[in-house]
Amino acid sequence: MARGPGPLGRPRPDTVAMPKRGKRLKFRAHDACSGRVTVADYANSDPAVVRSGRVKKAVANAVQQEVKSLCGLEASQVPTEEALSGAGEPCDIIDSSDEMEAQEESIHERTVSRKKKSKRHKEELDGAGEEYPMDIWLLLASYIRPEDIVNFSLICKNAWTVTCTAAFWTRLYRRHYTLDASLPLRLRPESMEKLRCLRACVIRSLYHMYEPFAARISKNPAIPESTPSTLKNSKCLLFWCRKIVGNRQEPMWEFNFKFKKQSPRLKSKCTGGLQPPVQYEDVHTNPDQDCCLLQVTTLNFIFIPIVMGMIFTLFTINVSTDMRHHRVRLVFQDSPVHGGRKPRSEQGVQVILDPVHSVRLFDWWHPQYPFSLRALLLPIPWGQPRV
Repeated sequence: MARGPGPLGRPRPDTVAMPKRGKRLKFRAHDACSGRVTVADYANSDPAVVRSGRVKKAVANAVQQEVKSLCGLEASQVPTEEALSGAGEPCDIIDSSDEMEAQEESIHERTVSRKKKSKRHKEELDGAGEEYPMDIWLLLASYIRPEDIVNFSLICKNAWTVTCTAAFWTRLYRRHYTLDASLPLRLRPESMEKLRCLRACVIRSLYHMYEPFAARISKNPAIPESTPSTLKNSKCLLFWCRKIVGNRQEPMWEFNFKFKKQSPRLKSKCTGGLQPPVQYEDVHTNPDQDCCLLQVTTLNFIFIPIVMGMIFTLFTINVSTDMRHHRVRLVFQDSPVHGGRKPRSEQGVQVILDPVHSVRLFDWWHPQYPFSLRALLLPIPWGQPRV
């Protein structure tokens, strides 16, 4: 751009725009050919040298080819260091490059050594500790309280394996059995000789013989203080009713719903939970695993539609219209309800029991849970009570 005349009247020459400060100049490989190699190419300054202190590869290759052509040698016969030193140029940059490479190799060696040390330390931690034989854990299990079995099985794998054996459950039963214990026929000592369902039978017997377990179930009221929420999305397996004749002039009716709780959906495809060893599968067999019984006693007989095979989605307990009893409302649908959504009563089967005398929920280990050895093989038809 031209400017006006200067103070002496002479025209001011055009000025050339200077490059911006801090902006690197581009380097071209042909600038390093003969006649164009400057001292700046070997000095610690831009653009010949990058920040790391190494000479650019383009400069080194150009100088190497130039030196080889001057010496009349083949490219494969002269190393870069000899060519640069033979041309009489300083080799400070190459020396600094060697120092950088040595420094990088030292850092790499330290990193590898640190990784090996941490890996060795991890292996030492994994292999630390003593592994005791199975007999030791079986001996210790003889002093474990029934309520501490879960904590004992979480100590190690051998401790968990001991709790899967038939010897563990047999010794636990004998330790708490007394002659004056009032047990059903299926839970008496002569029935414990069979391995099938041994674990389930021992757990049931503990709720008859072991005082801390018996005290838990004795506190259940006739009407629960809050509506049970554990039955949501459970599948109804069986339904039956029976007539109860008591001290009242009019008999009452007992409606029983057997549910099987659905396992929670996992994000991963793993089934979850440890499986017992193959040789102890009969010991852990339990057809009523994750099952419970909802028992509703009413003052009158009420017709109940067929709900077997359906999903239980809603359970409410309210005050009856006469303000003296309770009213139970059950909703069954064909599919479970997830995500906190409220089920629509018009889409399913609604069962209303009113007036209600008592509402009880029994898990499979409860003494009042109906269980029979015949139920392991033959299902009971609808409408018939279980023994």
